[in-house]
Amino acid sequence: MRIAIDARMIQMSGIGTYIKTLMGQGIYDIALGNEEDIHKADGSVDVIAYADKIYGVSEQLHFPSKELKKSGADMLHVPHYNVPVFYRGRLAVTIHDLTHLVLPEFLPNKFAYIYAKLIIGYAVRKADIIFTVSENSKRDIMKFFKVREDKIDVVYNAVDSKFTKKERDRVEYLVDRYGLPHGRKVIMYVGNLKPHKNLLRLLEAYADMKDRDNTCLVLVGKAFDSENLTPRIKELGIEGNVIRTGIVVDDELVDFYNLADLFVFPSLYEGFGIPPLEAMACGTPVVCSDNSSLPEVVGDAAYTFNPYDTELIREAMEKVLSDEALAASLIEKGYERVKMFTPESVINRTKAAFERIKG
Repeated sequence: MRIAIDARMIQMSGIGTYIKTLMGQGIYDIALGNEEDIHKADGSVDVIAYADKIYGVSEQLHFPSKELKKSGADMLHVPHYNVPVFYRGRLAVTIHDLTHLVLPEFLPNKFAYIYAKLIIGYAVRKADIIFTVSENSKRDIMKFFKVREDKIDVVYNAVDSKFTKKERDRVEYLVDRYGLPHGRKVIMYVGNLKPHKNLLRLLEAYADMKDRDNTCLVLVGKAFDSENLTPRIKELGIEGNVIRTGIVVDDELVDFYNLADLFVFPSLYEGFGIPPLEAMACGTPVVCSDNSSLPEVVGDAAYTFNPYDTELIREAMEKVLSDEALAASLIEKGYERVKMFTPESVINRTKAAFERIKG
């Protein structure tokens, strides 16, 4: 069976990492997207040029159906829910999460909810096989779309091997480079500013910490290039404690995890949630939400809290920062937990699913 993958998102974070993990492993024979980008990940696949942006009418109108048929592809794997409407062959789709449906209060209007349910529902119905990244996401798919359980394969995301423990003196250069206050404990968050990431509650919880002025809160990610949080940070009186790095290169991200004394992840919903595992791989204790997929992902290797309660977020951060024995225990458990989420497991489970449907 010749399998093709839509690899247009290969250079993005998140889904791009997922695509790169799977390519170069003998799973795919054909890839759709940019030839140069694809061949950096897998030089053996045939490439069909396809440059249209995702989530638009253009990608549907310009989908290379004829070229794909001519290539002899028996199945197409679309690594997100933007499946091609005019494609008539066998289809695999990866649904990473159902944030829009689980938390519709964060959508701009009711039409956005209806649109999300229609487009994801179409992908689910059309697919011969559905990949998702957690048992929690599998339950959500079954709940919203009444799909058969045996149609869904759970394949956990993998932690990249670059996330590893480093000596403190190798990462302290970040203090001066990004203007962190000297001599303070570092609380770190990685992600974006989408409402379900729960950043406002995190800021409020941090502002109430008793020993706040002996710490700093470092927000890492492209979203923090903007001034969106500035008014609330000023209202809370924590301008001197909150550092927004903006986007950082991969090596610096690994180093920030190593610099941090605590990693906090207060999300209201995740399909998987890779940052807590990346922090664990770097030997950083983690506090995170106790909902959606996160308990499944972190197990007993993180101190969890109700993300809707700012007092509990504050208490979790204070508890782990002040209790050295607890922090050390979480670090050791974290090292073990990360071993469950390897690229090899992603590759093997994906191959097994395709072998099963081939039969």
